[in-house]
Amino acid sequence: MTSQYISWVTPNRDIYSRGRPTKMTESSSNKLLNGDSCHRTSNGKKPSKNGFVKNHGLFQEPQKYRRPREKNQNVTHNSSLYKKPFAESFEETPLLVAVLTYMGYGILTIFGYLRDFLRHWSIEKCHVAREKEEQKDFVPLYQDFENFYTRNLYMRIRDNWNRPICSVPGAKMDLVERVSHDYNWTFEHTGRVVKDVINMGSYNYLGFAENTGACADAAVEATEKYGVGVGSTRCEIGSLDIHEELEQLVARFLGVESSMAFGMGFATNSMNIPALTGKGCLILSDELNHASLVLGARLSGSTIRVFKHNNMQSLEKLLRDAIAHGQPRTHRPWKKILIVVEGIYSMEGSIVRLPEVVALKKRYKAYLYLDEAHSIGALGPNGRGVVDYFGLDPKDVDIMMGTFTKSFGAAGGYIGGKQELIDYLRRHSHSALYATSMSPPVVQQIISSMRIIMGEDGTTLGIDRIRQLSENTTYFRRELREMGFIIYGNDDSPVVPMMLYMPAKIGAFGREMLKRNIGTVVVGFPATPIIESRARFCISAAHTREMLDTALKATSEVGDLLQLKYSRRERPLPSLGWMAEESLLQD
Repeated sequence: MTSQYISWVTPNRDIYSRGRPTKMTESSSNKLLNGDSCHRTSNGKKPSKNGFVKNHGLFQEPQKYRRPREKNQNVTHNSSLYKKPFAESFEETPLLVAVLTYMGYGILTIFGYLRDFLRHWSIEKCHVAREKEEQKDFVPLYQDFENFYTRNLYMRIRDNWNRPICSVPGAKMDLVERVSHDYNWTFEHTGRVVKDVINMGSYNYLGFAENTGACADAAVEATEKYGVGVGSTRCEIGSLDIHEELEQLVARFLGVESSMAFGMGFATNSMNIPALTGKGCLILSDELNHASLVLGARLSGSTIRVFKHNNMQSLEKLLRDAIAHGQPRTHRPWKKILIVVEGIYSMEGSIVRLPEVVALKKRYKAYLYLDEAHSIGALGPNGRGVVDYFGLDPKDVDIMMGTFTKSFGAAGGYIGGKQELIDYLRRHSHSALYATSMSPPVVQQIISSMRIIMGEDGTTLGIDRIRQLSENTTYFRRELREMGFIIYGNDDSPVVPMMLYMPAKIGAFGREMLKRNIGTVVVGFPATPIIESRARFCISAAHTREMLDTALKATSEVGDLLQLKYSRRERPLPSLGWMAEESLLQD
């Protein structure tokens, strides 16, 4: 059984993906980012009959897709956009594994229908919520297939999720032991605590999830001074001096004119995108964007089109088509075109090809919304995210979004950009107008940790943690690959997905790792494609080499036990670069 290595240059048949336009209520979208982003091109090139230049693509499609000469062999094409090699590749699912995975889901589905039949005739007790007989004529409250999947597949391995912890979720944590006597429908606590479980699942990238140290002491002082809650919105009487201090610090950290903080990371996306775009606008969204971005795009009422994950040819084709054809039916130019991407994709471990996205954004006069929830603090020599990682100018990104829940060990999110952008959001964002202000101790935790990262505390602790995270990530990824596991994502990403594939192995891997005192996150359908179930490790600067070696040893043992070492690759190699003209890349 041979396997090939997939680069992000895909065959022509997969080059273009279109999302379904979503029509919803119109939002105020014409007051900021004003001016049509879709203009007829007048750069000296000869226009076609419809007045638009069509053959000046930044990333031209290759005439023919060719596989590497040798298996698992990739050719690197270094462009002037990248200051260092961009190593990101995905190994294909072995054919036999894919077939067995589909068979596994098929068998589970058959047995699921059989058990539903037994439940219908009261032979087996049904624990799931169902419609009452007298409510059958109403709109159903419960979706049939979603319930089927929950009660027959998810419930079998439910014990791998929602485990309660009773300590700080740092490099190690304590878990509350629980048991189920009815096949995971309900759980009972045994009263026993599982001590010193190595935490490989939390987004504690820089190790600031701690209850001792400078950050914790400052948060206690803020609680004593301001209390825990504010009890009002920012636009009423809930704006404290430390809120202003936080926003000024975030703006300085990002290198932008101004910023605004919000109490919830999910709402930062879902409530602010509708304030920026609306009817007559076009959102170009990566197919693997987070649910908060998807929800925000749908709520905006904008037309949504989806491009292949991290595929610049697919993105450029959508941009060119949008400019050439304009809006549906009327063919008027779009009011705005907003490209929405993430810094690190949390299920794939991949890093956005930001230099190429910025180049396309500039060429086609679009706007760029960058979600740095997982990349801020975790990437770049100074911990300032994917912009810092690629050495780009923050001004090239129109809307910089991020969260405080990962690298800063706190809660909430932010948006940074030009002063007029932030002033507009303060007046029009639902999250700004209706949400309660951030808790003072949470604000202080962010301020303290961010100052440590910036070195303003007078120590090198911040830069040391950034360097330690990078070293831990490189070491852990390299060791897993050498063991024979299939690992997804970028070599510098602290999110490390390890492929499990088969449904039975999802639950088995999580349980076996916990037996060895390793806490991991396992993920399956519908969060991933049906045949790409995986375990996801999140590396932290707080992990010592001894902890990582212990986790690697346990992973290798479980991998041998469950036969998870699927990889056929011979050695780690960088992915294919983009086939692009050097002169165009510099535009």
